[in-house]
Amino acid sequence: MFKYVKHTNFPINITKKDLKMAKYLMTQFGGANGELAAAMRYFSQKFTMPDDKGKALLNDISTEELGHCEMICTMVNQLTKNATLKELEEAGLSSYYADHNKGIYPVDASGVPFTATYFAVTADPIADLMEDMAAEQKARAVYENLIDLTTDEDVLAPLLWLRQREVVHFNRFKELYEYYKSKGY
Repeated sequence: MFKYVKHTNFPINITKKDLKMAKYLMTQFGGANGELAAAMRYFSQKFTMPDDKGKALLNDISTEELGHCEMICTMVNQLTKNATLKELEEAGLSSYYADHNKGIYPVDASGVPFTATYFAVTADPIADLMEDMAAEQKARAVYENLIDLTTDEDVLAPLLWLRQREVVHFNRFKELYEYYKSKGY
């Protein structure tokens, strides 16, 4: 069902350490509006879509969102590479370090761990697709906030690409939503 390609969807090559940016980026891995929540939301919802068209779209986007998790985690890893304990402490990451060292663990920028309560599954295709469109808009807004927090071109380029994917996903969900509405769901 899945084929893993051993490179990220967009090239990531961050050369400058920025621990504060790494901390902020974690929200797009483990936060309420992040990529992991999106992947799990769409994957879970696909099973009760009324037809193969809906199941395929949610499956496709959920697997792409996992690729986005990989991108975010790669960025965090590169931004923290060779960081000293002192640098981690200065960036406000000492609590994170105490629990995870430099491992990648799904939390938001405040350190709140990922939870399944970040997403809903109703088995109502209209309600679920409305949630999905809202999720994509919230993720887009978070990417725009993250873009505002950096001037590093090596960080900006993948963030801009990820932001654009949120717009594409919103539009795909909107098309499916309108199709289902026309079918009376």
